[in-house]
Amino acid sequence: MIVDSAAEAKVAVMERIPEGAQVHSGKSKTLEDAGVFKELMESEEHDFIRKRTLKMDRRAQANEIRKLGAAPDVMLGSVQAVTEEGQLVVTSASGSQIGPYASGAGRLILVIGSQKIVPDLAAAFRRIEEHVFPWEDARLREQLGIGTMITRTLIIERDYYPGRTTVVLVREPIGV
Repeated sequence: MIVDSAAEAKVAVMERIPEGAQVHSGKSKTLEDAGVFKELMESEEHDFIRKRTLKMDRRAQANEIRKLGAAPDVMLGSVQAVTEEGQLVVTSASGSQIGPYASGAGRLILVIGSQKIVPDLAAAFRRIEEHVFPWEDARLREQLGIGTMITRTLIIERDYYPGRTTVVLVREPIGV
């Protein structure tokens, strides 16, 4: 699905989440820019896992937090690059979103800004190393005093189960 703006992306995403669904999202500047993250944090229509996990003790309840995020009804997020052939490339330090993206979540909804379109996989990896990684590393150093690293990368070619994944491509740049 192609939309023109961040506001339209938010509407498209929210329309695709069933009421009462257990919803999870990775940390995503794209979802923040679209207003999806804020909407879910304020909504009572969905069981937004991040709302629960933010209140939990990350050390004492780490196993429970991991399990909550591993297999939600709906996983929301973005990718760092999409090739002209349609390959979706996502990279992560912790890898927490990789499992739900690949197969753990019942449904996957990805919001992708047009600036993330690249010619091929080589360009996707360059974009990650030269643009996304430096931005994320600087953000984490400023907010948490620690850097990041690339430890896991997933390339999504297609879904085994047709209709599981919805891509909302936003014509205007959104996210990093």
